[in-house]
Order: sequence, then C-alpha cells, then structure tokens
Amino acid sequence: MRYPYLLFDADNTLFDFDRAVRYAFDASCRAVGLQSSDELLRRYSAHNDACWLMFDRGEASKEFILIDRFRRFFAELGVDADPEAANRAHLETLAVCSFPTAHSVEVCRTLARTHRLFLITNAVASVQRGRLARAEIKPYLEAAFISEEAGAQKPTAAYFDYVFAHVDGITRENCLVVGDSLSSDIRGANNYGLACCWYNPKRLPNPEGLRVDYEITDLRALYDIV
Repeated sequence: MRYPYLLFDADNTLFDFDRAVRYAFDASCRAVGLQSSDELLRRYSAHNDACWLMFDRGEASKEFILIDRFRRFFAELGVDADPEAANRAHLETLAVCSFPTAHSVEVCRTLARTHRLFLITNAVASVQRGRLARAEIKPYLEAAFISEEAGAQKPTAAYFDYVFAHVDGITRENCLVVGDSLSSDIRGANNYGLACCWYNPKRLPNPEGLRVDYEITDLRALYDIV
C-alpha cells in the first residue's frame, strides 16, 4: 500500500462547495434586500476568491476576510448594505449544505476499508462541523482538522505540524494530500514535503512553480494511486 494515510481537502474536493455557495449567496442577498442573480454571484465570487487568497498567504485573518468580501462586493455595487448581516446569513446556510462532489461518498466508503481518511480544511469551524454532521462521508473520516481549531492554516507548516501531532503513525512518506486548491492544498503539501494529488475536474492548466505528483479529474482515479 503506497499511501495508507489520506488527507482530503473539504470544499470542492469532498463537498460540492460551488453548489452550496449558490444557496448561501441567495440567503445573503435576501438578508440585505438584494435580488440574487448569476451576474451578482459572479461579481461576489471574484471578491470572495481574492479574500481567501489573502488568507492563504497569511495577509489577513479569517474574521477579517469573511466580512471584507461582502464589504468589497457592496462597495462595487454602490449599495448601502450590512456586510455582517450578509455574512451571518451566508455562514448559517453553508452549515446545512453538505452536498457531496461526484463519487466522493463511494470513494470514501471504499478507501476507508483499507486506508485512514482525514479531513484538512481552512473553512469556518462552525460551518464545517455543521456540514460534516450531516454529510454522508462522515462515518468514513477519522477526524477533521480545521484551521481555526488548529491555530494555523493551510498551507503553513504549522498547520501540518498540528495534523501530524494528532495522527498516530503518519509520516511524510506514507500520506497523500488530495485537494483542489493550488494555493492551500498543493502548496501546503509542497511546503511540508508531502506527496500531493491535485483534484482538477475543471481541467485547469497546470501550475508553474508547484510540484504536482498526481493529477486527477475523477476521485475514483485515486484507487490506482493509493
């Protein structure tokens, strides 16, 4: 067995986060009296992605970026809306949206028979715990390591120090990081000297300056890797 320990990212790896965000964005708009639309979601998502990249680079706290993404979005629209109310509605809705990605339940169920599966995530703790409690994959995961609880976030070495301190028997040689995010999952694995598998169902171009040991577009391809 090549990799008996598997460290899975959550959002858009095991959870269909894009689908959940659609529901959460609709709730945010209702909370502040806006009419949700695909165009508004696209514009919000640009600010959201930029803010999370700031967090991944260690340039801002999670508490700051969660509000700032809506602050920036409303400023662009030129509307007087409460970013804290929008964020509150957003997080409350995300916490009950545990939609799985394609084949994630099957893959977790199958691999849990022979491997040890763990969740590694930078998501908001209350949201992730709420989603995980409702998720079909929950019985197959031994533990979830959430950055807020770890006191550090992906891609920092301190985050992976925390994970390794809480998993008996794991080594840099016997585990594989599986995730869709280049900035947190793949860079985090690179920083810590771990093998990594880039889940790339959208078939994005290969990144420069990052080591990608494996690339898959279907989670079932993990069977031949691990």
